[in-house]
Amino acid sequence: MAKTVMMKNNENGVLRKGFYGFSWTYLFFGWFVPLIRGELGVAVLHFFLAIFSCGIAQLIFCFLYNKQFTQRLLEKGYRFADRPEVNSAAAVAIGVDLSVNAAPA
Repeated sequence: MAKTVMMKNNENGVLRKGFYGFSWTYLFFGWFVPLIRGELGVAVLHFFLAIFSCGIAQLIFCFLYNKQFTQRLLEKGYRFADRPEVNSAAAVAIGVDLSVNAAPA
């Protein structure tokens, strides 16, 4: 089951939800999920992979997509900005160092 963690971009103050864990949404809706989350390039890539793999890629990506989405948010400058216990659980699940990726108070 997917879990959410609030993330904040310290440069512009924008808050977004990051996700980690299994994505039921991706399992049912496939490449529409990255499209709705504003990742056009990822959506196109996943669309073609789903077509060429006859849907097998969709079964694989539902385990990977939320973690990859949150990692891309971290690369764009977002930092964990949720409660400390949620931040630490997300950092462990994603495999990042919390001391580097936590928003300053």
